[in-house]
Amino acid sequence: MRRPSVRFVAISILALGIAGIATSAPRPGARPFAIDDLFQLQRVGDPQLSPDGKTVAYVVTTTDKAKNSRNSDVWLVPVAGGTPRRLTSSEKADDTPRWSPDGKTIAFVSTRDGSSQIWAIDVTGGEARKVTSIATEASGVAWSPDGKWLAFTSDVYPDCPTEAANKKRLDEVEASKVKARLLDGLLYRHWNAWKDGKRSHVFVVPVAGGAARDLTPGDADAPPFSLGGPAPFAFSPDGQEICFERGPDHEEAVSTNTDLFTVPVNGGEATRVSANGGADASPVYSPDGRFIAYRAQTTPGFEADRWRLMLFDRKAKTAKEVLSSSFDRSVGSITWSPDNARLFLGVEDQGRHVVYSLPTDGSTAPTPVLTNHSSDDVEITPDQKTLVFTRQGFNAPVEIWRANADGTNEVALTRTNESLLGQIDMRPAEEVRFPGADGTPVQAWLMKPPSFDPSRKYPLLVLIHGGPQGAWDDAFSYRWNPEPFAAAGYVVLMPNPRGSTGFGQEFTNQISGDWGGRVYEDIMRAVDHVLSLGFVDDQRMGAAGGSYGGYMVNWILGHTDRFKCLLSHAGVFNLTSMYGVTEELWFPEWEFKGRPWTSPELYEKWSPHRFVQNFKTPTLVTHGELDYRVPIGEGFQLFTSLQRMGVKSKMLYFPDEGHWILKPQNSERWYETAIGWFDQWLKPKS
Repeated sequence: MRRPSVRFVAISILALGIAGIATSAPRPGARPFAIDDLFQLQRVGDPQLSPDGKTVAYVVTTTDKAKNSRNSDVWLVPVAGGTPRRLTSSEKADDTPRWSPDGKTIAFVSTRDGSSQIWAIDVTGGEARKVTSIATEASGVAWSPDGKWLAFTSDVYPDCPTEAANKKRLDEVEASKVKARLLDGLLYRHWNAWKDGKRSHVFVVPVAGGAARDLTPGDADAPPFSLGGPAPFAFSPDGQEICFERGPDHEEAVSTNTDLFTVPVNGGEATRVSANGGADASPVYSPDGRFIAYRAQTTPGFEADRWRLMLFDRKAKTAKEVLSSSFDRSVGSITWSPDNARLFLGVEDQGRHVVYSLPTDGSTAPTPVLTNHSSDDVEITPDQKTLVFTRQGFNAPVEIWRANADGTNEVALTRTNESLLGQIDMRPAEEVRFPGADGTPVQAWLMKPPSFDPSRKYPLLVLIHGGPQGAWDDAFSYRWNPEPFAAAGYVVLMPNPRGSTGFGQEFTNQISGDWGGRVYEDIMRAVDHVLSLGFVDDQRMGAAGGSYGGYMVNWILGHTDRFKCLLSHAGVFNLTSMYGVTEELWFPEWEFKGRPWTSPELYEKWSPHRFVQNFKTPTLVTHGELDYRVPIGEGFQLFTSLQRMGVKSKMLYFPDEGHWILKPQNSERWYETAIGWFDQWLKPKS
C-alpha cells in the first residue's frame, strides 16, 4: 500500500544526533515540540542547479492554518553561500522550477490564475509570463537543451484529438446535472481521484508561445502513474527526442509493467527502448547522449522489487544492468557527472538515504559519498568539484546543502527554519538493533521525551510504518512525525520489521504471504528489547499505525492484550472486502498469491476480521472518505466490530481526506485526537 551476515546481539547505538544537519542548537530553556510547530515550519525541496553551477533554485512551502491551505514559491541561493532570494511571490502555488539552458529564465508550474499551467520568469525578477493555457492543465516541466521547447504532462481524453475537443468535453461534464459515472474497466479511480477516462500524456510547447503538441497520443498513460522516483520523461542532449515511460493498455489495475520509449520532439512514431516484464522508469540521458540510464524492476506485479540500475546504449540498441545483485539495495535517484564517467545514486540503506558514486562502466563497487542522516536530490556543478543536495533528519526538516564531490566539506546553503528550531528542544533518534524472528537482525529507531531521565518509567508508543514495504528512515515527516508524541512525554519506538526496505531484498520479501507472521514477532521483540532497557512501564504501552501499519494494529487487536490502547488509521480489516474495492489489484494479488477465490487460504489466514472475538483493547479508528487505496469501508467495519464487541472505541472520520490526512486543520485535529487518546489510557489520572 505504499508508493526506502553478522548475527547481532541486542545493542543500542546512539544515532548521529545533529551532526551534519542544518539546525540551530536549542537555546537554554527551549520548549518541547508542539503540534503547531508542524505548521510553522517551512518546507524546502526540489533543488535545481543553474547551468553555470553558481545558483540553486528551490521551492519553499508555507502553511496558512487559518485558511487551511499551503502556498509555495521559488527561491534562489548562491552555491558559494549567501542570502537566499525569493523569486516568485503569488498567493497560489509556484513550484517545479527548471532552468533554461542559458540560465536566464526559470520555467515553473503555477496555479496563480486558477488552473495549473506553465509560467516563465527572468531570474533577475520581474513579472512572470504564462506559457500554457491548456484546458486539461499542465504539470511537470522540462526545457529542451536547445532552449526551444518546454515539455510537460497533462491528463487528456484519448478520444479527443485536439485542445478544443478536450475543452468541449470538460465543459459538458461540468455543465451536466448528471454526475453518474459509467465504468467499463479497471482502473477507474486511483488514490483519491477518479480517472474519468483520462490518460496522462507528454506535450511540448514552444518557449516563445503557441499551441501544445501531444507526443504520446493513444489510449494509454504515457507517462503512467508512478511507483515512486524521479521524473518519468527526459530530453536528449541534442533536444531532438524525448524518452518517456508508457504504461500498459487497459491493465493498469493488475500490472506494474511500464516500458521506456523515445519519440521525436517534432512528433511521430515512438520507438521502444525497453521491454521488461516489470517496471522500467526514470530515464536520464548521459551528457554526451550515448546512454540512457534508468531504473528497472524484473518481477511483474511486485511494486517493492529491487530497483536495478540499467544503461541503454543508444548506438548499439542494447541495455545492460550496471549494478550486480551483490549491491542489494534499490536505486532511487540517478545523476550523471558532466564528463559521463560517474553516476551518483540515491539509495535507501539501513534506515537512511545515502548517496553513492559509481563508475559508469561498473568497474568498481559503488562508493558511499553522503551518509549523514538522509541525503538525496544530488546534482553536480559543471566543474565537477561540488555536489548540491538535500539533507534531513528526524530532528531537522529538509534544507539545501553543498559538499565537495567526494562528500567532504559539507555546508548548509539554506537555514530556512533556523529561528524557529532554535526555540525547540527537537529530539534526535537513537538506533537500536536486536534479534527478531528466527534470530534475524532487526533495526528500530527510538526517540525519548525532552529532559529524559533514565531512572523514571515512561509510557511507550510504538509507531508501525505502512507499505508494508516501507521504512522509518532518519528523515523529517509531516505525517506521523514522532516529535509531537515524544514532546507529550512518550518514549517512541519505530521498528523496521520484516518487509521494511533498505535492508536487502530478501528482508523486504519476507512479509509477502506472511503479513501477521514474522513481522508481528519482530515488532513484539522490538518492544521486549526496549522494555529490557529499563525506562519503559510495561503497563503503559500503546501502538499506532497507518495503512499496513493500521492493518498490523488490527492484527494486534486479535492477538495480544499487552497494549493498553491502540490507534488504527486507514488499516486493512477484511482482506476479501478490501480486494473488491481497492484500485491497484496487483498489490493484494502479489501479497496473497492470487485472488480471494483462487487463494482463499491466505486471505482468510491473515485477515484481522476473523479474530474479532478476541478484541479487548481500547482503539481509536481514523479514516478518510476519499481513500481509494484502503477504502473507508475498512475503517467502518473495524469500528462496527469494536462497538458490537463492547470495546471502548472512537472513530475520527474525515469526509475531505484520502489515504493521508493532509489539510492543516485536519492534521492538527488528528494529532490532538491521537495524543488525547493515548493520554487517556496511558497516563496516570491525577
